[in-house]
Amino acid sequence: MSESAVSHQLRVLRAMRLVRYQKQGRSVVYALKDHHILNLYQDVSEHLDETDTMDETGPLA
Repeated sequence: MSESAVSHQLRVLRAMRLVRYQKQGRSVVYALKDHHILNLYQDVSEHLDETDTMDETGPLA
């Protein structure tokens, strides 16, 4: 991704209150807002891993 695209995505995440930021000199450090966001990300990631390994003809449960 280009630097401007990353900057835009971080701005969107800040607007959605998913990340926080702190200026350190001329740099800005971003972090997840709280542990709930991390838990949500981990749940989605695990779900995607499960669906990637399922056979397409398997059950829809």
